[in-house]
Amino acid sequence: MNSFAVRPSAPCPCGTQLPWWGGCSIGGETRRRNKLPVCIHFVWATKNRLPLIGVDIERDLYRCIRGICTNMKCECLAVGGMEDHVHLMVALNSTLSLGRVMKQVKGGSSRMVSERLGPTEWFAWQPNYAAFAVSTTNRARVVRYIEGQKQHHAGGTLWPEAEATDEEAVDDDP
Repeated sequence: MNSFAVRPSAPCPCGTQLPWWGGCSIGGETRRRNKLPVCIHFVWATKNRLPLIGVDIERDLYRCIRGICTNMKCECLAVGGMEDHVHLMVALNSTLSLGRVMKQVKGGSSRMVSERLGPTEWFAWQPNYAAFAVSTTNRARVVRYIEGQKQHHAGGTLWPEAEATDEEAVDDDP
């Protein structure tokens, strides 16, 4: 049998049909999963960077974002921001793309805020976002940065590259 051949699946002692790479905890075997210690630091802003995130909605907005992450099976490690932008760090679920995470988080949180506003008010996120991979050694540092957004902005101790949510497109054609 060559190394690319598919091994047949086998039944677990509990009767469940198992793939060759996994197990079932019910029948005494250990269930296996992907090891994916990937943490992503997302940054996105309100439409036109308007100060739309007031103190009256900030706590509920962050709670909503955490809930969306939990529903997607992404561990929310930190969420914070300012009146015009949000930082989020998640341990990424192996089945999700960055775009899918942002679509769900931005869409769900925008809907929640819009429902809380009065009929003459509006809320929207800009379409762009930034995403940075965070190494294991820098996780605690990034969490502190996200949770201390207000202090960093007040004290001028920002990470400029972590505050930008988009960049100018470069045309590769000569």
